[in-house]
Amino acid sequence: MANLKSLVKDTAIYGLSSILARFINYFLVPIQTKHFNAAGGQYGIITNVYAYVSLLIILLTYGMETTFFRFMSKEGENPERVYSTALRMVATTSLVFAAIVSVCLQPLANMMGYSDHPEYIWVMFVTVAIDAFVAIPMAYLRYLHRPIKFASIQIFNIIMNIILNILYLIVLPALKLNPFGMYDSQFTLEVVWVFYINIFCSFVKMLLLWKEMEGFRFGFDRATSKRMLGYAWPLLVMGLAGQLNQAASQILFPYLYDGTVEEAHTQLGIYGACIKIAMIMVMITQAFRYAYEPFVFGRSKDKDSKETYALAMKYFIIFTLLAFLAVIAYMDVLRYLVGKSYWEGLRVVPIVMAAEIMFGIFFNLSFWYKLTDRTIWGAWFSGIGAVVLIVVDVLFIPRFSYMACAWAGFAAYGVSMIISYFAGQKYYPIQYPLKEIAFYILLTVVLFVLMAQANEYLPVWAALLVNTVLLMVFLAVIVRRDMPLGSLPVIGKYFK
Repeated sequence: MANLKSLVKDTAIYGLSSILARFINYFLVPIQTKHFNAAGGQYGIITNVYAYVSLLIILLTYGMETTFFRFMSKEGENPERVYSTALRMVATTSLVFAAIVSVCLQPLANMMGYSDHPEYIWVMFVTVAIDAFVAIPMAYLRYLHRPIKFASIQIFNIIMNIILNILYLIVLPALKLNPFGMYDSQFTLEVVWVFYINIFCSFVKMLLLWKEMEGFRFGFDRATSKRMLGYAWPLLVMGLAGQLNQAASQILFPYLYDGTVEEAHTQLGIYGACIKIAMIMVMITQAFRYAYEPFVFGRSKDKDSKETYALAMKYFIIFTLLAFLAVIAYMDVLRYLVGKSYWEGLRVVPIVMAAEIMFGIFFNLSFWYKLTDRTIWGAWFSGIGAVVLIVVDVLFIPRFSYMACAWAGFAAYGVSMIISYFAGQKYYPIQYPLKEIAFYILLTVVLFVLMAQANEYLPVWAALLVNTVLLMVFLAVIVRRDMPLGSLPVIGKYFK
């Protein structure tokens, strides 16, 4: 239990930074969707380009974050040499990638459908090269258990991004000034400046990690690098396949949609804006991941480690289900996070959120093959999920538009989660509390149906009231069954 409390503490700090950063970042959604109308397709371009970026960050880090944690805690390895070797490898590959993009820019732009705007590709691909390099010193902060500095850098980066977006999207147009500060009565917004803001913020983030860059001085060890790459390459395959489950739909959509390119970008923009509301699940999973990776590798030799992992899974599922219901309960308020021209796509939110919960469970299950050095299994599981997603996209996007994208992700994560569970029970059995988990899932389904009916048929004020009561019911069940108030620190003494 003491170990679990340590996990909860770190998750709270990482989670606070992640949730606060995402919450602040949510301001970008109404700002961008208001100034980039759905019919114009600009937000569809942003969604499409960021889908490529999300895959490239996996490719350019090639599993080195998880590998870093594994080797830093492995007997016989020199932590300083491991850090320096990882840092140098990712720095080198990032530089090589940026050089290749610069040389092959126009062919890449032509292939991606942006032949008239190759600057989109150069700016965002160089940005992702910087972000990939920065991922290692950020992982080093997590290894050192320095969540405060980690969180501060994350939040500062997001706030800077928000301020620059407000300046470009609101202040400059109001003053009729172009980005260079010159008066321009015909000034119009261009998507590329959103990308320029990204590369500037990434560069500043790298500068803030200058102290962690001192790790370069520990040198490069060829033998260590070979061992690390041997461990990492299945994680790369797994990561790419896993990210395909999130990004493939946005990449494939313009090619599969039965209509013009402009219409495809419009529909993709609607989908991309609305799934931002569902990203609360990504926040929770990401916060949990930041704390859970070093926690699992650090506690793997404890006698009660499996019991701790099972308990962590249970509480992860409970609180993601709570988050799911909270979003559904207040959908009539949260919809204002996106411009009204995008509201028709809000029906994808519960589907995408359910898919993200299954991804979080899949992540929890993944440690059996990481701890036993069978990382190739993860590649197989994620690969199968990616195949499922692509097949659903190819078959159904032409007919059902972006709704097919939502269900494709649901199917892909579901398949990956199920096969990972059964394989894990064979090679690294953990007695998860399945009956208790099933109870909470069933209760969530019932409450979701009731909330959906309230949202559909009741006035907004009445729906919010009913849904709040239903949410309180779920909270009451959690408190009664699994979190008695008397057991909580500080406030617990008032309930004993």
